[in-house]
Amino acid sequence: MKITDIGLTRMRLPLEPAFNAAWDPIPRTEFTATWVTVETDEGITGYGSGDTMEGFEAYRDMFIGTDPLAIVSQVKRIETINFHGGRYWPLEAALWDIMGKVAGLPVSVLFGGAASKLPAYASFGELKSPKSRAEAAVQAKQLGFPAAKIRTSRDDLETGLEAVRETRKAVGDDFDLMVDMNQMWRMPGDIDPALPLAKVQRVAERLHELGVLWIEEPLPQVDVSGIKRVRSHVGIQITGGEMVRSLPELATLIENDTFDIYQPDVVLAVGMLRARQVAEAAALKHRGFTPHSWTNGLGVLANLHVAAGVGGGPYFEFPFDPPGWTIDRRDFFMEPLMIDSKGNLEVPQAPGLGAVIDFNAVKRFTV
Repeated sequence: MKITDIGLTRMRLPLEPAFNAAWDPIPRTEFTATWVTVETDEGITGYGSGDTMEGFEAYRDMFIGTDPLAIVSQVKRIETINFHGGRYWPLEAALWDIMGKVAGLPVSVLFGGAASKLPAYASFGELKSPKSRAEAAVQAKQLGFPAAKIRTSRDDLETGLEAVRETRKAVGDDFDLMVDMNQMWRMPGDIDPALPLAKVQRVAERLHELGVLWIEEPLPQVDVSGIKRVRSHVGIQITGGEMVRSLPELATLIENDTFDIYQPDVVLAVGMLRARQVAEAAALKHRGFTPHSWTNGLGVLANLHVAAGVGGGPYFEFPFDPPGWTIDRRDFFMEPLMIDSKGNLEVPQAPGLGAVIDFNAVKRFTV
């Protein structure tokens, strides 16, 4: 089998109201996505999405005529161009989609088949008032979510802490809360200093008192000793690694026992094969794995297959923060994904990734 063509379809979806992302200083009025299609000489097509794939056209011909099933060589090839270009892991997702279709199996089974569904937490993305955030958490609980994650801003920690406090009061003690401080990576143009260790430790202590399950990325990636100090002194779980770009970097974090749970995104950070290796290495240290999945629905699916394949947990990240970030917006060019009444996200059992593409939506939003 050979790759005969790789297509990139760029789409743009207007957002109303503007999405006030906690990690992004610029409110967004539109959402962009790139849909990757990989065609083969045997008529099997694979789909992937996640990163924008900007600049990939310059490297496209490196893959034409190669074997889509030779996944180790394909991952190495993508890693060589990731160094010079962007994050091209949606291509790998499309290759796994092909592999699953050839095998007649869901990709999760190719990754180990540890679970057919995973409990999901509502991953909130926006900065909202304490009252609004508490109301959103109650609504998520009513839908069946067993947990939710709240993001805070280093520019207004007190409001963030109050949002956690009000949410805890509203949802009770039988609902897990996590907090993302987003200090490990930066959006373009964000050059403000990170929060100092002493302040982060005080915040962690207050969050621990509120029964927070984990704190995500409380310090920059280089401050491994600081991260470990927060964990040991406060006694709270620390997670991170969602956007770390290479396997060696993640391996170093694991060797230093930096986190309780590792979260590399398979379409934005290190790819599916490498994420599985991260999960295996973390398991040897009795540490967890649950990938970051803040992307469109096809990217969520790729992360779900890897997490279910290796048995990730305790929860799977489910991007969900209406009205700014709804299921229909996230999954605008495919059949939407949603949890069941018990808070579980089921893995599609169709061969490959199991995405049901809405070709009319692709056409409508293509730019």
